[in-house]
Parts: sequence; structure tokens; C-alpha cells
Amino acid sequence: MSHGHGHSHGAGGDRRRLALALGITLVVLVSGVVGGLVTGSLALLADAGHMLTDAAGLGVALLASSLALRPATSARTWGLGRAEVLAAVLQAALLLAVGVLIAVEGVRRLLDPPEVASSGMLVFGAVGLVGNALALWVLTRPERHQHGDHDGDHDGEHDHDHGAAPMGMNRRAAVLEVVNDALGSVAVLVAAGVIALTGWTRADAVVSLLIGVLIVPRTLLLLREATDVLLESVPKGLDLTAVREHLLEQPHVLAVHDLHATQITSGLPVLTAHVVLDDSCFVDGHVPEVLDQLQACVRGHFPVSITHSTFQVEPASHADHEHGVHA
Repeated sequence: MSHGHGHSHGAGGDRRRLALALGITLVVLVSGVVGGLVTGSLALLADAGHMLTDAAGLGVALLASSLALRPATSARTWGLGRAEVLAAVLQAALLLAVGVLIAVEGVRRLLDPPEVASSGMLVFGAVGLVGNALALWVLTRPERHQHGDHDGDHDGEHDHDHGAAPMGMNRRAAVLEVVNDALGSVAVLVAAGVIALTGWTRADAVVSLLIGVLIVPRTLLLLREATDVLLESVPKGLDLTAVREHLLEQPHVLAVHDLHATQITSGLPVLTAHVVLDDSCFVDGHVPEVLDQLQACVRGHFPVSITHSTFQVEPASHADHEHGVHA
């Protein structure tokens, strides 16, 4: 299908940007760790921990973009999309540990502040800020598709390729991650300036604690989102009561049961339901038309668009053959 080809083209562009931004972030992260060890600054180390959260986020986004292009198999009918969720759980566990370590060391340094080389902090903080600015430019700079298609697809779908390529969901999230990194680098520069001007070395510990505060809530949010997917919770923003009511409003629909909605991975919600139709539909040939209406209903009527839905249509007389019916 030509639609799938267009999606792959956009995903490929996002993957290149994410990979480059990840490389820049890793360089800045290593710089922060080295700077923290050289200068004795916990704020630099905390900022490196903060960048670790975002590097992990970029890595998960890159993993998701790559795995999304792998075809499903008879052994893995949904492909490898859920690997993104498993990676997110591991990421959250690592980041919680980093956040706790920063908090403990920050409190210790508030009580007994060590000497900190503010000039070195300024240098490494500036390196971090420049790196973040570069990563932000990579992720947000306009990119136009080339005229035509390298794979020889000239079916007319790419007539719009002269416009700017749209920013994918993974890349939008990555932009927010890098902006947060930049704020952390600014905080390090502020702490270095305060120490240089006033000699108040506790500014380093205060800033490190503030950066730690940025890490933990975002990590808990990530863990909750990943857990919701693993527990097959209803996708956020989808009200199954409203879905049921809307399905029941469709012509010839008598009842809806065994209605379930879950999420395979981010951006892939699925819905299944048993729908009881008037017996006449199975005589006069209305079933295909009703099925089209049901799929269109869940695809375009709700805040969460469900493009993968499975409906088992049943005549009213089938009720006696149903076992273990759920609401």
C-alpha cells in the first residue's frame, strides 16, 4: 500500500534525526560526567544524570522507530512494537536509582559542602548548553522531501513532497527532552556564577537537587504509562462507555458485549467487541454495511482513533451459544 510507504519515509527521516540527537546527547553526557569528576560539582553530575534520562528517552524513541518498520511474523503477530515498552520499564528503573542517588548526595553536600571549581563548571556547563542547542537544531530544522521517490514509486502520492516533512510523535517528545536538558545546563551555569561571585558552594548542591526533582516525576510518569500498556489498560483518552453507547446507536445493532480496548505499544490502540445484530441482517445482506459503519465509528468518532478493530457480529439467536459473556 502506498500509505505504508509514505509512513516509512517519514519514520526514516525521524530515525536519522533521533540518532544524531542521541549521539550529541551522549557526547554532552560524557562531558558532564568528566566535568563533574574534575571540578567536584554535583550539579554537573546531576545534569549528566538528567541527560541520561533524556538519552534513554531518545534511545527508546529510536528503538520504537526502528522496530515499527519490522514486519509481523506468524510467531510475533504484532511485530516487536512492545519491545519499546519493556525498554521504557528498564529505563524508568535506572532513572529512579539515579534520582535517589542525586537526592542523597545533594542533601549530604548541603550539610557539608565541598570545594567546587566554579570556572570548570562554567566551561562544562557551556559545553552542555551548546550541545543541547545543536541537538535541538537537528530535531527542529525544516526538512523538505526530495522530488520524486528513490524507490521508483511515482503513483502521485508524493505530489506534496515539496512541502516540509511533518514532525513525528517520537521526534516531538525528543524535542521536549532536549529542551529540559538545556534548562539543566542553564541551571549549572547559574550555580557556577553564584559560586564564582559569592563563594556560596551550597549553590551546587541546591541546583543538583532541583535537577533531581526534574528526573523523578518524569520517570514515575514513564513507568506508569509503560505499566498501563503491559497491564492492557484502556488507552488514555478513550471512554469505553461512550464507545458502547455510540455502537448501540448504529442501525441494526441490538447489543454489544465483550468490549475490550488495549494498546500494543505507543500509537497502536486496538479494540475488539461482539456485536449482536438483528437477524434480518443475515438474510438481506446488511452485515458488510453494518461492519463498515462500526469500523468507521471507532476510527473517527473518538479522541483516540482506532484503526485496528475486530468485531464479531452475531445474530440475536446466537445468544444461547455464548459462554462466559463479559460486559
